[in-house]
Amino acid sequence: MASKLFIAEYERLTSLQFGNTQAQCPEEPPIATQVVDFSGGVAPSAAFNVRTRFVRLKADSACHFFFAAAPTATASHPYLAADETEYHGVDPVRDGVYKVSAIAKS
Repeated sequence: MASKLFIAEYERLTSLQFGNTQAQCPEEPPIATQVVDFSGGVAPSAAFNVRTRFVRLKADSACHFFFAAAPTATASHPYLAADETEYHGVDPVRDGVYKVSAIAKS
């Protein structure tokens, strides 16, 4: 089975009001999406869009991930469980080219 990391790139949050409850969520649609296949070992994404400010990560297999200009994820980097979703802030404008890489949890 292939191991894949699904990435959605967002520029803005939308604030929603429901009675006394306020929620913030990503403004849809995402400005870009990517799928990284890490079944053959560590694999990087393409560079994020220059407008991307945060990303949603979801993996179909447990993995470790790492953000950088030239990332190489290892077992010592943050862990993402299978079918878990996480959001992470990024700033390609400040940091230059930005990517994420993933490697299967061993």
